[in-house]
Amino acid sequence: MASAETTGPGTEGPGQAEVHITVDGVAMVRLLGADDRLLATVEKEHPGVSVHVRGNEITLTGQTEQVEAARRLIEELLLMVSGGRDLAESEVSTSSRMLHEDSSTSPSERLGPAILSSRGKSIRPKTIGQKEYVDAIDTDTIVFGVGPAGTGKTYLAMAKAVQALQRKEVDRIILTRPAVEAGERLGFLPGSLTEKIDPYLRPLYDALNEMMDPELVPKLLAAGTIEVAPLAYMRGRTLNNSFVVLDEAQNTTPEQMKMFLTRLGFGSKMVVTGDITQIDLPAGSSGLRLVSRVLDGVDDIRFVRLTSADVVRHSLVGRIVDAWTEYDAQKQADRYESDQAREFASRGPGRPNTPRDRLPKRRSS
Repeated sequence: MASAETTGPGTEGPGQAEVHITVDGVAMVRLLGADDRLLATVEKEHPGVSVHVRGNEITLTGQTEQVEAARRLIEELLLMVSGGRDLAESEVSTSSRMLHEDSSTSPSERLGPAILSSRGKSIRPKTIGQKEYVDAIDTDTIVFGVGPAGTGKTYLAMAKAVQALQRKEVDRIILTRPAVEAGERLGFLPGSLTEKIDPYLRPLYDALNEMMDPELVPKLLAAGTIEVAPLAYMRGRTLNNSFVVLDEAQNTTPEQMKMFLTRLGFGSKMVVTGDITQIDLPAGSSGLRLVSRVLDGVDDIRFVRLTSADVVRHSLVGRIVDAWTEYDAQKQADRYESDQAREFASRGPGRPNTPRDRLPKRRSS
């Protein structure tokens, strides 16, 4: 698959090294990525290493320690590619970070096998946070996946649901969301009740069609094996032998969240996903925000908090999330200072209460 030959010291002096990696049996475009984006990520992770590619040979030049780290990273990426994995920039960065923390670890093993393979595409965790999230779904009955957009919260939960159905671990999948407008007033939508609700549930249908045979999905929906419904339809039910996913949970009220969680029946598993920075409720009272305080630490319930480091969309999405988080933190700090100043001003001017003021007055003779 690959061989590495080290020559040194490098031409630039002591402490320098040059490594040649010959790649066999793997298409270079799968290792380097479209427009060499994966290669650029390797260079970004190891700025002290010069990387040159010629044919199927990769040459690394630079400080010995840095070159060795880059070599380990490329070898791990080769293992992933040869195992059938399609690499993303996030996986390169995650693998580099894992090797930096422990050079003896193997990212190709730690990130785990594929959850599903559909139409030549494998679905698997791509970051350490996502791996923790998937492992939590395997071990705990109720899992909350909380984090920003693009971290794969819903997608991975649905992949685990489909996997559980295929393995006959559950009898049905139930996917639900609160039907809350995202800051816009859509007015009265035309059509039947189902047609009115469908736009809110469309992302769930889209994900199902990616993970399963599109011709099979309508049959499973018609048979009730897969149910996609608004959260309001959950009231009064007991969900046995089911894999239940509640998406966009930040838009549930505390009452709705309690109602949903108490639907849990025997042989069932629940995954709740949401982003507390994108609450669309008019009053801003989120059941997801409350439940993280009420149920945190309860046995068999796990909260997994994903961050911008787990974003697997365009790399710019992670930077947008970080910038927005910094802005919100600054705004919160400014509001606190403003409240403190207002409280101080409301006390009004007054003479400080000194110890002399508290001395008893002398009695006149």
